[in-house]
Amino acid sequence: MQKIVLNSIICIHLQKIFLFLIVALGSLAPSATPLFAQGIGLIKGHIYSPDREGLSFATIAVQGERRGCTANASGAYELSLPIGHHTLIISSLGYKKQIVEITLSDSTTYTRDFVLEGESLQLRSVEVVARGVGRLRHTAFNAVSINTQDFLSTNKNLGDALSRAPGIKVRETGGVGSDMNVTLDGFTGRHVKVFIDGVPQEGVGRSFSLNNIPVSYAERIEVYRGVVPVDFGADAIGGVINIVTSRKHRPWYLDASYSYGSFQTHRSTLALGRTLENGLTFEFNAFQNYSKNNYWIDTPVEDLVNGGIDRTKVEHVRRFHDTYHNEAIIGKLGFIREPWASRLLFGLKYAHVYKDIQAGVRQDIVFGERHRYGYNLIPSLEYAKDQLLDGRMDIQLTAAYTRGSYTLVDTASYRYNWRGERTERNSPGEQGYGITRSNEDNWTASASVKYRPQDRYTLVLHHNFTSFSRRSTSLVARRASTSPIPDQEIKNITGLSAQYRPDSVWNATLFGKYYAQHITGAIATDPLQGQFTETTRSDHYLGYGLAVSAQLLRPLQAKISYEKAYRLPTSTEIFGDTDLETGKIGLRPESSHNVNLNLSWAQRLQESMLLIEAGLIWRDTRDYIQRNVSSMGGGNYGGVYVNYGKVLTKGINLSLRFDYHKWLSLGGSYTLMDVRDNQKHSQGGQLINAGYGLRMPNLPYSFGGIDVTLRRKHLLVKGTALSFTYDNQYVKSFTFYSEGLGINARDYSIPTQLSHNLTLTLGLSNNRYALSLECRNLTDERLYDNYSLQKAGRALYAKLRIHLGH
Repeated sequence: MQKIVLNSIICIHLQKIFLFLIVALGSLAPSATPLFAQGIGLIKGHIYSPDREGLSFATIAVQGERRGCTANASGAYELSLPIGHHTLIISSLGYKKQIVEITLSDSTTYTRDFVLEGESLQLRSVEVVARGVGRLRHTAFNAVSINTQDFLSTNKNLGDALSRAPGIKVRETGGVGSDMNVTLDGFTGRHVKVFIDGVPQEGVGRSFSLNNIPVSYAERIEVYRGVVPVDFGADAIGGVINIVTSRKHRPWYLDASYSYGSFQTHRSTLALGRTLENGLTFEFNAFQNYSKNNYWIDTPVEDLVNGGIDRTKVEHVRRFHDTYHNEAIIGKLGFIREPWASRLLFGLKYAHVYKDIQAGVRQDIVFGERHRYGYNLIPSLEYAKDQLLDGRMDIQLTAAYTRGSYTLVDTASYRYNWRGERTERNSPGEQGYGITRSNEDNWTASASVKYRPQDRYTLVLHHNFTSFSRRSTSLVARRASTSPIPDQEIKNITGLSAQYRPDSVWNATLFGKYYAQHITGAIATDPLQGQFTETTRSDHYLGYGLAVSAQLLRPLQAKISYEKAYRLPTSTEIFGDTDLETGKIGLRPESSHNVNLNLSWAQRLQESMLLIEAGLIWRDTRDYIQRNVSSMGGGNYGGVYVNYGKVLTKGINLSLRFDYHKWLSLGGSYTLMDVRDNQKHSQGGQLINAGYGLRMPNLPYSFGGIDVTLRRKHLLVKGTALSFTYDNQYVKSFTFYSEGLGINARDYSIPTQLSHNLTLTLGLSNNRYALSLECRNLTDERLYDNYSLQKAGRALYAKLRIHLGH
């Protein structure tokens, strides 16, 4: 009976969304006109880039007439014209205009494809004149794109490339393989969802986190701020990061690299693929990361005799138990450009990971033997068919299963300090004695349908399903004991949007989202947490929003968007991670009113290009899920999660990019994000909240950076290219506990930081071979991102890369 009632509720909400959008769309629609009225012909086809990729939202204007059309996301177009002679102007941002004379002799359908030549000039980091940003600039959502091709010959990973975007701060707890999260416009960690080619990456494991994936794996990174299109099916109140891989499907290619650097760091990558004339295609990627992470830090050291720490005495010590390595392979096999499928790909990913655990959530806590290891196996399927129903419908289906197995080993009989000294413990276990294996199963599936009833309108229906379950087994007993109550979570998110695009000057998108979450897990029934019972919870929510974009002047574009958004608690927040994170099954979803206003000015000046952007951010968040650090007894600390009432965010992003005559690129960005406690009274009471009006802790609020690149081609020998890049990153001091701590707040602060990096790259034979030298943290600054966990000092790296084929 409960299922029947639940299904009825879901159907009623979906009917409301559909009815609302259909009525809105119908009110905008012009009166229908027969397709082949007397004296009218139809021309249709595709607009391609030189590598035969469809140019999303390219435009066709008819010279001297107020006629034209816009291609869809696949580059397909249809244009009705009177019989006679016409001059067409085909254009797309980042490509040269093409002027074509055509003559329609009768009322019939003509098929004509166009191929636009790409512009050679582009801005560093932000692709203002490349296909990726051309698509993003034509959407009403506030989004930017980062061109990873600029970093192919460097030692950077996707996390490093992402940090170039305005409003983004990539935060790590240490060196290679450390935990990483992204702060985007005042939201951090799980408020920001990560996708690869539109597929959610929840539960894929540490090997596939952004700071482990090499930049060669992606063609570009798209960042959607706050207000998120329904295409992603995401419960992300902070935004979405979408890693877009290349779909050029070249006849054959091979790309390989190896780098070595400080702290015994080794990285290598291999990518190869081939596409045959019959449409058969395969891709293979492999990468590995290894590092001892034995860099120097400055910290007080515990006296193992009396257990005290003199915080006035700081010692220069070396990390001694922080080795990390992972190995990953990714394969795809399938068909493209077939009559029955635009794309059908079978994929398989496998990754193995090992990590020593040197410290807890605070640097005071030192481990000397604790470690974890595991693997991930991910089979996947992707199917797409474009141009159904006379070119008006596109469909895409994806499915993936992730099996992750992780083992945490904590059996040491010794207590360690930062000098590497040790003393025997009264009982084994540095955090909590045990060998625990967790088997996690993640299922994801999505279905997306895009339908264009007329040239000006696009309807999108998207559904995303995710399922998570975990069973933990203790391996220390003679017989392994498995938890009798598994942790389970099921999420369904459905979105429907209607886009109205009358011309290339402005467009609007109206959308609604339906969220559903079902949770099953164990909850303690006694104070000692020795007895558990199964508990179940289901939640359902309805969100909505509107996004509008307008070309105010030829170089000036304005975007404004609003969304009533929800973020459902993640599996880690609900169930913990069987290690340092303690879950809370009663967490409520976060809700937020998100508003974005963005202005961008893109101006071409002969052989130069200038981009200036400014964005205003406003967020009113309820039931904010905050991660705090709490004592777990025995001098140990762990992460706990709580709903924290109300949080108000106001902020501004500024960025500038400039390219001059292909030899100079410079740019910079600055973010000021004010995230304040907006809960006036303590929850459940009438007492004034002591933190009301104060900044939320452990969030960087003022940060930015600049980068400058000098390039010189054909230096001494034809086909050579030499580039030199300087970049820096600035972060203003912020507290990792409440500002209300008063005069001792500086003892709980992350200091103001300014780090500098240098990169020198030499390319030979038109970049078929490249050698790169890189210095990070040139001035050996003390760098921190989270609590008191210090990052690496000065580091040097060298990388050799080879690229063959197309």
